[in-house]
Amino acid sequence: MNESRPSRTGMSTVLRKGVPPPALCGFLLLLALMFALSYVAGAFAGPVAPGMRGADTRSPGGGGHTDGTDDMGDMGEGGH
Repeated sequence: MNESRPSRTGMSTVLRKGVPPPALCGFLLLLALMFALSYVAGAFAGPVAPGMRGADTRSPGGGGHTDGTDDMGDMGEGGH
């Protein structure tokens, strides 16, 4: 009663070895869906700070400091 099945050969074996597991495909599909939904939600919400400019200190109104200080103030100098 121990009947052995014939081994799969040909294209079906090649296709099975070349296809990623279904769980990986599902995960990647879910990941792409989450990115798409977050992009749509961000586009719907609009810019967070419309007046904010880049960190270019050469342009007028670029938000850069000209006095040599940074945004952290005296935090690194013992100012608890």
